[in-house]
Amino acid sequence: MKAKIILHVPHSSPIIPSMEGYVVDKHFLEKEVMKLTDWYTDDLFYSDEDEIIKAEFSRVFCDPERFTNDAEEVMHQYGMGVLYELSDDGHMMREVTPELKEKVLNGYYEKHHSALNAAVNKQLSSNGKALIIDCHSYPSIPMKRDLDKQPNRPDFNIGTDAFHTPQHLIDVSIAYFANAGYTLGVNYPYKGALVPMEHYKKNSQVQSIMLEINRALYLNEPSNIRSDNYNEIKKVTANYIKTIKATLKNGA
Repeated sequence: MKAKIILHVPHSSPIIPSMEGYVVDKHFLEKEVMKLTDWYTDDLFYSDEDEIIKAEFSRVFCDPERFTNDAEEVMHQYGMGVLYELSDDGHMMREVTPELKEKVLNGYYEKHHSALNAAVNKQLSSNGKALIIDCHSYPSIPMKRDLDKQPNRPDFNIGTDAFHTPQHLIDVSIAYFANAGYTLGVNYPYKGALVPMEHYKKNSQVQSIMLEINRALYLNEPSNIRSDNYNEIKKVTANYIKTIKATLKNGA
């Protein structure tokens, strides 16, 4: 079977499937969704030659990038663990009981990760290797919850994992964006790259790298209105995916 990149799109959906537990109204939630959604990343990273695993629910409802164990999740201390309880500015937004957490994890989180894990296992079975691009965007001005609040954020950012991101993927990424004329942060302002727990820190044949796009490149911030540069950024992203995919063909 022809090798495919797995494009993981966790934060593009604005959908809140259930209002259970929320102590704010829909207007408040709409503003929070506007702020936190990685708008259009399902389109910016689209590739008909590869496999896309997209979360069909908002991160404000359930964040598939978070650890389910609160003790392992650094953002839980800010009220933004796998189920967000606080808004970006620290406003109480949701009361999460153990029963609600179990319901959402079983109904949404686990199903999403099951699909991602199945895609990874399919590539491992067919090609002996699986490569994930974790697809994100970020605001040009740091949010209050951000751990890194340095200004003057780069155009793009790659996040890496010491076990699952081989050096050649980092080198290829740095060269690509330099040649394309864009600035690139390496684990700045965000770090890490998602891998299913079945393989996390266990199987180095599951490779992963995160790519984040500065929203100022394609949106009229702080709105979600696409800017005139949108199609150009889509081309840049598509060519990046092709460049990374070439490493699979070369056996790297």
